[in-house]
Amino acid sequence: MASILDEYEDSLHRSVSGQHSRASVGIPHSGYVSARLEKETPIFNKQRIDFAPPEKINSLVVSSNQLCMSLGKDTLLRIDLGKPDEPNQVELGRKDEAKVYKMFLDHTGSHLLIALNTSECLYLNRSVQKVRALSRWKGHLIESVGWNKFLGSETNTGPILVGTSQGQIYEAEISVSEGSLFSTNPDQYFRQVYTLEEESGPAPVCCLEIERGVEGKFFIIATTRKRLFQFVGKVPEGTEQQGFSSIFAVHADHLPSFREFPANLGFSEIAFYTPKLRSSPRSFAWMMGNGVLYGTLDYSRPDSILSDERVWVYPSDIDISVNKPISIVLTQFHFLLLLPDQVKAVCTLNGQVVFQDLFLEKFGSLTRMIKDPTVQQIWIHTEKVVFRYHVQRESRDVWKMYMNMNKFDLAKEYCKDRPECLDIVLAKEAEHCFQNKRYLDSAKCYALTQNYFEEIALKFIEAKQEEALMEFLIKKLSNLKPSEKTQTTLLTTWLTELYLNWLGVLQGDPSQRNLYLDTREKFRTFLSSPKNKDCLFNNRASIYELLASHGDTEHMVYFAVIMQDYERVVAHHCQHDEYDEALNVLSRHRDEKLFYKFSPVLIQHIPKKVVDAWISMGSRLDARNLIPALVNYSQSASTQQINEAIRYMEFCVYQLEETQQAIHNYLLSLYALCRPDSLLSYLEQAGTNPNRIHYDLKYALRLCAEHGHHRACVHIYKVMELYEEAVDLALQVDVDLAKSCADLPEDDEELRKKLWLKIARHVVQEEKDVKKAMACLSSCALLKIEDVLPFFPDFVTIDHFKEAICNSLEDYNKHIEELKREMEEATQSAKRIREDIQEMRNKYGSVEPQEKCAACEFPLLNRPFYLFLCGHMFHYDCLLQAVFPNLPAYKQAKLEDLQKKLAATSQPSKSHHRPKDADTISLGKGQPSREQIKADIDDIVAAECVYCGELMIRSIDKPFIDPQKYEEEMQSWL
Repeated sequence: MASILDEYEDSLHRSVSGQHSRASVGIPHSGYVSARLEKETPIFNKQRIDFAPPEKINSLVVSSNQLCMSLGKDTLLRIDLGKPDEPNQVELGRKDEAKVYKMFLDHTGSHLLIALNTSECLYLNRSVQKVRALSRWKGHLIESVGWNKFLGSETNTGPILVGTSQGQIYEAEISVSEGSLFSTNPDQYFRQVYTLEEESGPAPVCCLEIERGVEGKFFIIATTRKRLFQFVGKVPEGTEQQGFSSIFAVHADHLPSFREFPANLGFSEIAFYTPKLRSSPRSFAWMMGNGVLYGTLDYSRPDSILSDERVWVYPSDIDISVNKPISIVLTQFHFLLLLPDQVKAVCTLNGQVVFQDLFLEKFGSLTRMIKDPTVQQIWIHTEKVVFRYHVQRESRDVWKMYMNMNKFDLAKEYCKDRPECLDIVLAKEAEHCFQNKRYLDSAKCYALTQNYFEEIALKFIEAKQEEALMEFLIKKLSNLKPSEKTQTTLLTTWLTELYLNWLGVLQGDPSQRNLYLDTREKFRTFLSSPKNKDCLFNNRASIYELLASHGDTEHMVYFAVIMQDYERVVAHHCQHDEYDEALNVLSRHRDEKLFYKFSPVLIQHIPKKVVDAWISMGSRLDARNLIPALVNYSQSASTQQINEAIRYMEFCVYQLEETQQAIHNYLLSLYALCRPDSLLSYLEQAGTNPNRIHYDLKYALRLCAEHGHHRACVHIYKVMELYEEAVDLALQVDVDLAKSCADLPEDDEELRKKLWLKIARHVVQEEKDVKKAMACLSSCALLKIEDVLPFFPDFVTIDHFKEAICNSLEDYNKHIEELKREMEEATQSAKRIREDIQEMRNKYGSVEPQEKCAACEFPLLNRPFYLFLCGHMFHYDCLLQAVFPNLPAYKQAKLEDLQKKLAATSQPSKSHHRPKDADTISLGKGQPSREQIKADIDDIVAAECVYCGELMIRSIDKPFIDPQKYEEEMQSWL
């Protein structure tokens, strides 16, 4: 084990000093064999761009994959790096000796500012080819531009800040119109808002940056050669377009907060790092005379956005008096310094140089370095050559640095996908926590390492840290594989013993009550852990022995519950008369079999709670299995206690809608015994359809008869359709009930009359109530006075039913009169029909010789024709052609059949004369005559006018042109 730790420590102290090779560490006996820590390409991978400029490169800027390059005196080259084969060349159009001093490209790559050494400034938009001079900017040598990342667009920069060589800060806005791009000056305004000064007076504004915080707060960072200024202020929501004058106005009478350093490079430069998924920078690096000021940006701070600042001095081989750094670029964990002949990368975590790249003299002196923040690419150029650096897996060695700084969480974050490195970090963290007496944290880390189990366990035992040992064992147990059953058993048993010992110690100390409760909860969590379930179940006998040896009955019951040994738990409570606890266990774990087993005991002591528990179980319990417990209980209980049995049976019937006959029969027996009022309502609610009734009708009838519930018996007779028995029994209870039964056989008038006669006989003979007997006559239309008269005794006078007899006679008279009236109406109707027939026989119409067929427009008299009352006239064949397609299929078939029969009766003859009665000749026995066939054809074809009848109305939705002939008709019109 010591050899492993030695190798760990050796690997931790190896420094990364710019070499591209990485150390490899072998960890014997620890699960990682000959694992290499790094074998990858360099973090900063240089690539020379295949580009030979025709003239020397003056300046180069890149943003949003848009590259702009100033060549020679008057040429500007623009390249969309997404389409590098399509460069765009623009001429500045300058005739004087002006040269490009600096270029500034906004974050969208749309707006390019070109500062000339003649204190002039030009503007070029990405969408145009012509450069435009900014007249308001003339007379100022531009050193820096702070772009507006929040309001800028492709055609408008929004309010921006401009820094000059004289220390002035101007606010400006450039806008172009899509319709008339340069019809007006693009610079909307150009006004001074502040002047930066050092101890000697105004100083050039080297850099400007605008950032927005929370709640409308803006932070403006401005740098000179020795100072870094911060301007903080709020811009009211909706007024951002008005600019930043209000922020600078706050500091009109006093200097804003600033950082100042004594040394001076003659200039300074600030760089920012913005993560890919964020719009605001997260860190900054300011290159100035004393070194590089590095820190993070905290937008929640009220007065200063800069946080966690530190100064990294320049490497020892950089002499600012001879070899000044030219530019700086910031990445996630490094800042790159550009020197005239090389590039150095310094880690921001420890200030060490991790990469340096020398350039050959043939390329010339390095001029500028810039980073495209959108694609995280770094560009460097000389007057002749352009290079590009790709940043690849920059965080690969960060874990070591964080580990050496004791920032273990960050170290683990950056090596979570490399187990060999993560093990080193965990081992170092565990040892660090142990040395600082943070034993619990140390145990958690040790459990995740590959170190020897025995050595770590002894380490905690020697330190007398039992709680930490338990934490280590728990974590180690959670990391074991399912196949490691022996180790799992050992750790589980050991942890159980440790927990019980620890609980025993804490339980006797009242001052440790909270710790005892917390430990007890952890122990229960351990026992109930799903991962330990199989091991505990297989070794439950040993666990029971351990619990018994410590006399911990509470956890013995708890463990039995976890092992689902509920029968043992419930039996334990019942033996100690803890019926409520036993019911709680049953209710909590909802085991149907246990309910069936223990319900007979529990219902004897806590009937209401048991029934509540049954109800809460709902349909999971089969009520048939609980009936024995209820029967045993109800036989020895009072009426009030039987109500609990009824309550559960009602729940099963009305809520669960149980259909089992045994349940309904038992409920019936309870109703018959204790609740006769509910019996009839139950029977009525069950309905009268025998197929939908769930109780046994015969059993119910016998039960109700035994207890003398006659109304219930009557209802059951009605359900069984034994109407005579129902009426007979109902007459013993109530005549009205019998009447309701007598009307039930609606389809059997004879039976209904028989039942009403029973009622009438009972009323007359038993009750001797003539008036009520007469009322029966009015209640049933089937009964007549003559049906009832035999029931009356001979000595009864006619006065008692004189009125009924008179009413009956009047009814007979009314019926006879009605029949006479109907006969007279029928006679009149027959007479009118005969007159109409005679009139139709004599009706005629006249046809002129020039009349034409309404369908074909040919003379009508040339062929057989039809004349309708409406005046329309059709040839027979024309009418047949118009009517036939619109006839139903069965009429079409009938018409075709009639035409065939008519054709069969035609006799071929050369004579123009035929017998007078030829049309009336019969076609044979049982066959219709020719005249009859023609009449049948007329009934079908000439039933109505084809233009005036229903046929025309039904065809209103049909197209004028047959869809099948539409194409043919359309072609005929072309």
